[in-house]
Amino acid sequence: MVLPAAAAEGTKTLVVAGGCFWCVESDFDKVPGVVATVSGYAGGTLENPSYYNHADHIEAVEITYDPAKVSFERLTEIFWRSIDPTDGGGQFCDRGHSYTTAIFTSSLEERAIVERQKAEIEASGQLGAPIVTAIRGPVRFWVGEDYHQNFHKTNPVRYYGYRYGCGRDARVKQLWGKDAWGGIDHSGS
Repeated sequence: MVLPAAAAEGTKTLVVAGGCFWCVESDFDKVPGVVATVSGYAGGTLENPSYYNHADHIEAVEITYDPAKVSFERLTEIFWRSIDPTDGGGQFCDRGHSYTTAIFTSSLEERAIVERQKAEIEASGQLGAPIVTAIRGPVRFWVGEDYHQNFHKTNPVRYYGYRYGCGRDARVKQLWGKDAWGGIDHSGS
């Protein structure tokens, strides 16, 4: 079992759920200032969830970052533009509660930032539908199984085949256009 990266002094964490955790890990590993990403489960009530039994949890990623290099606001800006926040039934080819989206905030200040971003995106009319991504409070994050960690690096053929076949990148580009992935270089995702 992979344990979460020990929070180095001065680092912070953010937990997000954006469908398949392999893809969210891959997306955020490219963001300057991100120190570590860990796939796991969050948001439910079951103790010690696993891939085959995570009940009411959703797939999530814990992002450890250096706030001197990247802000919470920038990370959530990238997150919004890496998912389809209008899809309440899952993400891309992955359907069901396990693949729904959420941003877990750990303070009122963080919640205010995310609520403002959501309102700005909706006001822009860019998405053409209401945002259904949940904005939730602090959460206990459960680390996923070892074989899920860094899957894009340990099983690149299977990962890229899955990602392409699932239509994730095509839908993100369709929704966000030039703003997809918040401008982060997405080559080799």
